[in-house]
Amino acid sequence: MEKEIFEHHLNTNRRHFLGKMALGFGGVALGSLLMPDLLSGKQVVEEQLPLGLKHFAAKAKRIILLVQNGAPSQLESFDYKPKLNDMFGQDLPPSVRGDQKLTGMTAGQESFPLVGSKFGFKQYGNSGTWVSDLFPNIAKITDDICVIKSMHTDAINHDPALTFMQTGAQVGNRPSMGSWFSYGLGSENKNLPAYCVLLSKGKGNGQGVYSKLWSNGFLDSSHQGVQLSASEDPILYLNNPDGMDRKTRRTMLDHLASLNQLGYDEFGDPEIPAKIKQYEMAFRMQTAVPEITDVSKEPDHIKKMYGPDCMVPGTYAANCLLARKLSESGVRFVQLYHQGWDQHSNLVGEMKGQAKDVDMASAALITDLKQRGLLDETLVIWSGEFGRTNYCQGKLTKDNYGRDHHPRCFSIFVAGGGVKSGISYGKTDELGYNITENPVHIHDLHATIMHLMGLDHEKLTYKHLGRRFRLTDVHGHVVNDILA
Repeated sequence: MEKEIFEHHLNTNRRHFLGKMALGFGGVALGSLLMPDLLSGKQVVEEQLPLGLKHFAAKAKRIILLVQNGAPSQLESFDYKPKLNDMFGQDLPPSVRGDQKLTGMTAGQESFPLVGSKFGFKQYGNSGTWVSDLFPNIAKITDDICVIKSMHTDAINHDPALTFMQTGAQVGNRPSMGSWFSYGLGSENKNLPAYCVLLSKGKGNGQGVYSKLWSNGFLDSSHQGVQLSASEDPILYLNNPDGMDRKTRRTMLDHLASLNQLGYDEFGDPEIPAKIKQYEMAFRMQTAVPEITDVSKEPDHIKKMYGPDCMVPGTYAANCLLARKLSESGVRFVQLYHQGWDQHSNLVGEMKGQAKDVDMASAALITDLKQRGLLDETLVIWSGEFGRTNYCQGKLTKDNYGRDHHPRCFSIFVAGGGVKSGISYGKTDELGYNITENPVHIHDLHATIMHLMGLDHEKLTYKHLGRRFRLTDVHGHVVNDILA
């Protein structure tokens, strides 16, 4: 009798209690799906939302970054300047150059003779986007891309400029873009890394790429980019050694995790649980990676779209196709480096080969994503680290020339993932030396990419050495004009 009176005063009974408890379990389950770290006990920065939860609705889910390493000339790709042809051989006016510092490769030149593109340009698409004859396939998809002609950077040499593009800083030991997205958003596929890196080399003069470009920096090492090779084993040491089967490997990892946990309990080193996570990821990847990296099962019309090189491991075309497969499988950030764009001399000869390497596959990637219904949720970025000068480096002839580094302006294109399509954004002067309209800094590009992924670049931070770091440091503005 007393129990019934007690339940009556609580206005509940066992049926009500069990029903409410079930709803509570459902809420916890939903919360853990939306926010994987909900029950982890991890502390987060006050102004930052818990990791794994976006700051606002995202327009893109994944990113494919096509890095044209060495800096392709904007004057031979997307920034048409016929005035340069009219002024062939004339010296660059000092009023245009201003106080621009030069590299050591041209600082000693007595003159800076202007030179226009040896290649023709035409307008394509509904917007009349100018594209060089070197890129006939990209020209066909201009209604699907946004060409930004007003990019600029702070660095004038390759290593700091490439590091700046990838990490938001010209010095090392900073997390790369992909690491920031892995840290902030996690992975869509628990059997694959959130961040993968692919390398290819073209026919031109290459610049080196180094692991610091896909480093986790001061973030947890589980956020480092995973490099895939062109060998029979795309990820080294992933397969079981001779004499060890999957069951034995599972037992070994369980014991190793127990030992590592003892070490963590004693020393509290955060890298220990990170290593445990990496071992577990490698174990799950043993099943997922071989299937994804096998492009032989792709339909013939897809192989034809990417070109014959897509069946040759390690080529740009093969990596573009692999990037699509990885992204389609839920890899958050795929980064492809293609070396060979450093044309200080013999630009006419070398750039033909470089363009041929990338033109067909770059267009195929965007077309492939679009026909699969994936382009709207995948942001594709095609970019070098800076631009090229409008004057010749070294000897100028009627049929050939070279161009030095130029950080004041360069062109890139972006597609999908919430970006307006079929437009050109920003302008440079008639000589292609200075930006005259809508400048876009590297920090602005990073802020915009993060915005498209549902992240506020000012709020995704990490406390290190007494200060809060972010990809855009203390700079950056979202370029709203290019958002769909």
